[in-house]
Amino acid sequence: MQRPAKGKTPRRPPLKKTSHTQKDPVGVYCRIRPLGATDEECCIEMISSTTIQLHAPDGIKANRNGEYKETQYSFKKVFGIQTSQIELFEDVAKALVDDLIHCKNGLLFTYGVTGSGKTFTMTGSPGEGGLLPRSLDMLFNSIGPLQAKRFVFRTDDKNGMEIQGQVDALLERQKRESNQQSTVPKTPSSKQKPDPEFADMISPEEACKCEGVDEDSCYSVFVSYIEIYNNYIYDLLEDMPIDPIRPKPPQSKILREDQNHNMYVSGCTEVEVKSTVEAFEVFWRGQKKRRIADTQLNRESSRSHSVFIVKLAQAPLDADGDHILQDKNQVTVSQLCLVDLAGSERTSRTKAEGSRLREAGNINQSLMTLRTCIEVLRENQMCGTNRMVPYRDSKVTHLFKNYFDGEGKVRMVVCVNPKADDYEETMLVMRFAELTQEVEVARPVDRPICSLAAGRRHRNQAFRDELSRRQEEHPGGSNNTGDGSVLNQLLDSLPALPACELVDPTDEQILPRLIEVLERRHRIRQMITEQYTRTANTLKSMLQEFDGHLMAKENFIHEQRGKLGEKDKIMFNQKNEMDRLEKKSKMLEYKIDILQKTTNIYEGDKRSLQQELESREQRLQRELSERKRMEARMQGMVSDTKHQWEKECERRVNAKQLEMQNKLWVKDEKLKQLKAIVSESNNSTTSEQQRPPDKPQRNSREKDQPRAPEKRSRSPLPTTGTPIRPHHRRSHSAGGQRWVDHKPLSNLDLDTVMQPIIPNAIKVSAASEKALSKSHKYVLTHQELASDGEIQTKLIKGDVFRTRGGGQAVQFTDIETLRQECPTVSSRKRRSSGDGPGQHDGNKMDWNDRENRAPVASTSSALGLQNGYQKRRK
Repeated sequence: MQRPAKGKTPRRPPLKKTSHTQKDPVGVYCRIRPLGATDEECCIEMISSTTIQLHAPDGIKANRNGEYKETQYSFKKVFGIQTSQIELFEDVAKALVDDLIHCKNGLLFTYGVTGSGKTFTMTGSPGEGGLLPRSLDMLFNSIGPLQAKRFVFRTDDKNGMEIQGQVDALLERQKRESNQQSTVPKTPSSKQKPDPEFADMISPEEACKCEGVDEDSCYSVFVSYIEIYNNYIYDLLEDMPIDPIRPKPPQSKILREDQNHNMYVSGCTEVEVKSTVEAFEVFWRGQKKRRIADTQLNRESSRSHSVFIVKLAQAPLDADGDHILQDKNQVTVSQLCLVDLAGSERTSRTKAEGSRLREAGNINQSLMTLRTCIEVLRENQMCGTNRMVPYRDSKVTHLFKNYFDGEGKVRMVVCVNPKADDYEETMLVMRFAELTQEVEVARPVDRPICSLAAGRRHRNQAFRDELSRRQEEHPGGSNNTGDGSVLNQLLDSLPALPACELVDPTDEQILPRLIEVLERRHRIRQMITEQYTRTANTLKSMLQEFDGHLMAKENFIHEQRGKLGEKDKIMFNQKNEMDRLEKKSKMLEYKIDILQKTTNIYEGDKRSLQQELESREQRLQRELSERKRMEARMQGMVSDTKHQWEKECERRVNAKQLEMQNKLWVKDEKLKQLKAIVSESNNSTTSEQQRPPDKPQRNSREKDQPRAPEKRSRSPLPTTGTPIRPHHRRSHSAGGQRWVDHKPLSNLDLDTVMQPIIPNAIKVSAASEKALSKSHKYVLTHQELASDGEIQTKLIKGDVFRTRGGGQAVQFTDIETLRQECPTVSSRKRRSSGDGPGQHDGNKMDWNDRENRAPVASTSSALGLQNGYQKRRK
């Protein structure tokens, strides 16, 4: 790794261009000037709005047969001899000025043979302004009221811009006005009478304006004018001290590279202008210093390349829309270069000698370098090579290398003279123009949108207009903060002051009344102040909301523009894909011809292979017959094995059926024993239910008392009555969801057949947030005394949900009730519908009553939900 030399700033590497950058071809236009005389021979014919045709004049043989060779050249657009200056500007330069205002660079060339109308196209004449004055007029028409004061923007020595405060700018203006002998030329005043040579170049009817200008920014225009003569750069706006004894020649300038790797002329004079007249006056002052000479082809032929640079600096306003942001990073500088190239010509026609001959050689050499750079760029883009472009061989190409590398839009106007004498030079110009429009330049990117809300300047101006209007309506109340009538109404609403004349020092009535009135006025004033503060806050919130809406709309517009760019990129990619597929189809056609020939060769091989295939098929038939015999033998073995397995399966199924029958018989025996236990317990419960329900006592359970295991035997059947059906009712609480079973410690365990069973439930004696967070359902077992003295059990159910505060809450949705009734009460006995009273004995009555009371102990849902219980065996 090499270290930079001591005392030198290390150079920052240039930014690499991404491969997916969108590119646009160089826009090349053609303009045909009228013939000087009607009897001259014309060699150019306009075929269409985009195509011209060159005819070889008489006396020039195009080939050996003596036939005239006609060639056609296509451009983006061709302008005929009837084209006006405004039409040319609308199609060529208007888009460049629009890009300049939107922070994008632009480069415009006029190229052609000497006498083809390049200077007229660029500058124009009185009444017919060219591209340069019309570009300046459109620029100032668009940003006229949005310009900053003089010297607010100030150029530095490194092709950048700085922002000065209002005070510093005022001191700078006063200094320039007082110091008339300053080396920097004074900016011409717009109050002076304009020069009649350029005052009427553009009529008011032809004035145009750019749309979509950012009104929340301040703008300032700087112009500079240079010429490239004999491959040296001279400043046409530089004021040199006049020495009549020993006049000094103008000093040449050098090219430098700024921190953004853009080329600029070091030490070039940049003049701040505020109107079209001022800008064109500066241009005309430099135009008078430009080197021109009389040649055989043109009486005032340009002997140098002129470059008029329009630099636009802009910076956003602050949040109040009153002053410019004092941040150098927010300043955006864009420039438009208008280049009038010197005419390409042959020295044999100009009869040049001496200095004229050297000038013509340098002009042709610089134009040849420009052509070489265009050819290398085209070759690199079309063939994928990486040849070095010789920008440094000429000052013209070196100065504008950034534009061809993707720093702006490039356009060229090719001016041609249709007379026959310029046929050969015109043909070379046409070839160069056709070559140039095949070069693609990277499309400049849009600047980032400012984060401040839009419409700041408009709101500030509206506030100032309203303030001035009120001051005009009330000239005497300029210091008041509000309307006089409103202030008078507020004063009238305050309580009147009492008479405060003190006669006696011991008077104790006037002062207390005065203090009371003043306190009331103070309270009213505080209320008014609070109301004013609330109104101001409300208005401020509304303004902030409005700014938010505007920002959202701007973001939406920016997003839509991004989507549009993506669509354009997709279309461009699809077009490239179509071209690639067309090339691929042609290649496939060629391959089809080759494959057709190959197919004929393969057909001969096919016949020989067919014979070999037949012999192999015979061999396969023999192998297939052998395979069939093997399959028959294997099928016999499989059938024998299958028969053995069927017998084994049948034996196992019979054994399994016998085992299941034994299990079913055991279960039946257990059910019968349970039925007998239930019938025996009815008599004991009847006597206990007749006692007064002073305090419910806990019944002892059989499982708590130790007993010897009984032998399994057939349980005795009841003498009368139908047996209890083994019907199980299952509660909805036993679902797949997780439950919290809340049973308080004060509850009593009842020895009833039907009890709620909730599997996999979290059993708690007191509700807790930890248990609720792990479940979805909640059930509370509540016991209370019924009207008949029996214990009534209620299951209160609910859904558990999470609250916003992070806790748990229960919403009760259902209540299930379980009641216990005594079978000895005559009012609650239910007999069968087919038997009369007294036809059943005690056992039968008990069984029927117990069986009929099973539905009584069913669920009653508060919300109409049907939930059941599962019988628990005891």
